[in-house]
Amino acid sequence: MDQLRQSVESGSLLLDLEGSNLEDIFRQVADFAARKGLIPDSQQHRVKEALLQREKEISTAIGHAVAVPHTYLDELERQAIVFVRLKRPLNLGAPDGIPTRFLIVLLGTTGAAAAHLDTLTAIARLMSDDTFRYEAQIADSAQQLLAAIDASIVRTAVPTSMPVSEVPEGLQYSGRLFGGIIGDIRRRLPHYVSDFTDGLHPKCLAATLFLFFACLAPTVTFGGVLSVHTGGEIGAVEMIVGAALCGVTFALLAGQPLEILGGTGPMLVFIIVLYDLSVLFQLPFLPVYAWVGLWGSLLVVILAITDASCLMQYFTRFTDEIFAGLISLIYIYEAVSALARIFEDLDQRSHHDVALLSLLLALGTFYIAMSLSRFRRSRYLLPRVREFLADFGPAIAIGIMTGIAVWMHEVSIDVLNVPDHFGTTSGRPWTVDLFAVPLWVRFAAVIPGLLLCVLFYLDQNITARLVNNRDHRLRKGEGYHLNLAVTGGLVGVCSLFGLPWHVAATVRSLNHIRALGTVEEVVGRDGTTRDRIIHVRENRLTGFAIHALIGCSLLLLGWLKLVPMAVLYGLFLFMGIVSMSGNQFFERLTLWLMDSSLYPVTHYLRRVPRWTVHCFTALQAVCLGILWVVKVSPLAILFPLFIALLVPVRFFAERFFSQEHLAVLDAAEEPEEEEMPWF
Repeated sequence: MDQLRQSVESGSLLLDLEGSNLEDIFRQVADFAARKGLIPDSQQHRVKEALLQREKEISTAIGHAVAVPHTYLDELERQAIVFVRLKRPLNLGAPDGIPTRFLIVLLGTTGAAAAHLDTLTAIARLMSDDTFRYEAQIADSAQQLLAAIDASIVRTAVPTSMPVSEVPEGLQYSGRLFGGIIGDIRRRLPHYVSDFTDGLHPKCLAATLFLFFACLAPTVTFGGVLSVHTGGEIGAVEMIVGAALCGVTFALLAGQPLEILGGTGPMLVFIIVLYDLSVLFQLPFLPVYAWVGLWGSLLVVILAITDASCLMQYFTRFTDEIFAGLISLIYIYEAVSALARIFEDLDQRSHHDVALLSLLLALGTFYIAMSLSRFRRSRYLLPRVREFLADFGPAIAIGIMTGIAVWMHEVSIDVLNVPDHFGTTSGRPWTVDLFAVPLWVRFAAVIPGLLLCVLFYLDQNITARLVNNRDHRLRKGEGYHLNLAVTGGLVGVCSLFGLPWHVAATVRSLNHIRALGTVEEVVGRDGTTRDRIIHVRENRLTGFAIHALIGCSLLLLGWLKLVPMAVLYGLFLFMGIVSMSGNQFFERLTLWLMDSSLYPVTHYLRRVPRWTVHCFTALQAVCLGILWVVKVSPLAILFPLFIALLVPVRFFAERFFSQEHLAVLDAAEEPEEEEMPWF
């Protein structure tokens, strides 16, 4: 590592080198080495040819986007290292399939290879650090590159005297009141300023535009559904105001601001069931709603104060995949069922051209967003243009398909259902009269309040676990307890004003992570490709801006009414499909339809018998099916308890699966699959 640092300090580096092939690249490296006095001028051609000959014998790409070209000649007077970053990565046949972006060129006299072994070891360790690779990609000078190297050394240095805990720091029990919240504040407070400065980046602007529509659509849709099922007591206006209030507050105060608050399917079902119970007992809905919310808020805050989120350490990938899969399916189901209803209404409320245009707009939005999101892997256009199109893909899709709908204005299709003016849906006062119900109701509300607390606890913390997944490479720390306390307090505020409750929304939060992520393409042993996140731009500014724009949407009602609902259905479909990526449960489900001789070479298929893999997947599928049935049944209010039951089901599975197999199938993160040869 010392040799590499000394070379960078002396300016022996080439950043954003232009080159379409190795011959051109090695020629420029040799010319640079001669100008720097690293090699004699007379040996430029010889060095270039020797480097090319070495690559013809076997590629020196060792993986993780780095190659180590090297040559040792009698004519060279001393050892030298040249750090090269290519402007455009080249596919040099690396074992992990990642195109090569960095070349560490080793030069020296004959017999100097042994002296470079420590350097090779350091390079392999350094380039396996995803954060370093990201920082090296954006470094503009030798000083920034040196800072990235030093930061990687500190980050990867683990004292041998200190055992590494399997329990994340944010889920370790403090043993005292407010201990977890204080720990979250201490962990996140040093990053508070950078949480805003890191948001000043084009990628964050793209994420804001995408998530604005992605959050506004379910906000208005859920508000419309609530308006129908609550007799107008809670509607779109209340949903928008609640989203803006909760989202902005959460972005400013939360410990993990990457989570996106919003209305969720389970929460929607709970509110509708609560309204039906109020009608059954002939009680005014909003006061009942307020008391249930206040009890739920109190219980959630108590859980946060007592470090109850530490119980999430007993939740595993088994539970996370089922819950995330359920939310993804809800998005896809809502999109498909909405389009199906348009066709069911033919010759009643809509015509064939309305149904056909709606279908084309939805599929067009999905296709454009999906295609552009994958455009960063294309060979066309410049890298920055590809990155721009991939980041802004969903926003571009919405703009294009909305423009087509406006152009074809002869066909009258449903547009975004937003209110004409600011005010409560029913014209009621904004504050709720807490004393409009009998005394017994105020105390009996603790029972549904307890169920609400369980739902909030699980919805919030499971989403937090998915956001803090190790595969996302987050660096600024977790905030389980503080996040739970903030959302618990917001539940109480929303209850007093008759606003819908908001909690961390799984699909929107995961799409927020992916929108802020820098990814690299990985090619598996079987030739399949997937994206792997190497860095996420953690910040508070995107969450703040998204929800502030949702609040400002009340001032842009005329423009928002131009957006067709079919376009938003296509966006729902896109979000549901994209959120499935990386969910190992869905990957294993596809094995049921695949020729067994063509199974991908994954870590679990290499280490676990196929029949065991299928049985484990079937268990998850049964649990997912039960959750779906409960969600649409009269027992929907007990939905939180069925989610909690996934934990004992996972423990019960240990009776039928060996610990060795469960450790592979239920691993917290996907292991590195490829060994990194040096030569």
